[in-house]
Amino acid sequence: MSDSQSNPGARAMDLIRKGIAAAEPGGAVSRAMAGVLSDPPAAGGRWQVIALGKAARAMAEAAQAALPAGTDVLVVTNAGNDTPLAGARVMRAGHPEPDDEGAAAAAEVIARLTATGPDDRVLALISGGGSAMLPAPAEGMTLADKQAVNKLLLGSGGDINEVNLIRQGLSRLKGGGWLRTSKAPITALILSDVPGDDLRVIASGPTVAPIGSRADAAALARRLGIWDRMPQIARDVLEQPRDAAALPAVKNLLIGSNALSVQAMVDAGAVAAPFGLEGDVQDCAERIWALAADLKPGQALALGGETTVRLTGDGMGGRNQELALRLALLADTRPVPWPWAFASVGTDGRDGPGDAAGGLVGPGTIAAIKAAGIDPDEALRRNDSTPTLKAGDALVMTGATGTNVADLAVLIRA
Repeated sequence: MSDSQSNPGARAMDLIRKGIAAAEPGGAVSRAMAGVLSDPPAAGGRWQVIALGKAARAMAEAAQAALPAGTDVLVVTNAGNDTPLAGARVMRAGHPEPDDEGAAAAAEVIARLTATGPDDRVLALISGGGSAMLPAPAEGMTLADKQAVNKLLLGSGGDINEVNLIRQGLSRLKGGGWLRTSKAPITALILSDVPGDDLRVIASGPTVAPIGSRADAAALARRLGIWDRMPQIARDVLEQPRDAAALPAVKNLLIGSNALSVQAMVDAGAVAAPFGLEGDVQDCAERIWALAADLKPGQALALGGETTVRLTGDGMGGRNQELALRLALLADTRPVPWPWAFASVGTDGRDGPGDAAGGLVGPGTIAAIKAAGIDPDEALRRNDSTPTLKAGDALVMTGATGTNVADLAVLIRA
């Protein structure tokens, strides 16, 4: 009996682990360093390395191996990925909520970029999660103002492009801010955590032109229904146009992405689904479960991307956990006559503010949840997917993975 027949959940997780392995950031950086080294500092200049995001430490370590000993290296990353790195300064920063540690890291990034000269070279190592980790509020705003806006954005139902458009308009470092601050040329190696790999969106595009103008961001905040709840100073900032000066030239190189991880799952025997993880989480669950009836024995469907969740309660959870729980509910009302499993996991090992990475559900998940005395529909109304999945023995815990290329999911028939 094959693994898919005896334990489809185990095979689903094995495929996801292969997808995560394909996004290993150290190897991606190592392969790109030859191109970076082709434009070294001028005589008397130096390298300045700044790594930002959930994969920052691993990316920095790989870059160090190719650069001269003693190169200045700053790593800004989240708890769980912030183990010390010899020869580098590692600064912890909050995620998904900006915090004082992130504000201190932002000040350090600004200081290092400001201290560069035209003969120096900056190597920027950018990965997902960097947007929340480096809060540098626009002039007049406080960190508390930025935190208030971020909380509204996380519960707005806006996708990552929309969220980061507004974040960019309220920041000194996002939307090309590193280019405006540095006096040295910048080369950026970028690990993508967003569908479509729009470089303007990854970590809110510190080395890329903004997604749109502040006026665009203000109009979007109104459409999302959060404008009137934003701090007055944030609204004032978005109503002021940004300096229209052209940004300096930069080399932005994409070195890893969600699409490459999905392909790794396909190479391991899965079939790419006809769509990705996108849009409202309930709509996405409906589309995925609609494919179940046509699955062949042993077939696995691979998906990648990022759904959106509108917060209606104050429970604990994340978009992967909600997707898994919502799909399990659909399967409970529209069952298929064979064993199956569905897993949805954040490639960074963390889904939302808790420690869970996602969910792994099957035909018995909803019955187990109800047996534990939990109403899964009511739990979803409160966005309380973490304890609900835990009650059904359906919570995925991986710990920090050291990378981040959005989310991966697998639907498999035994």
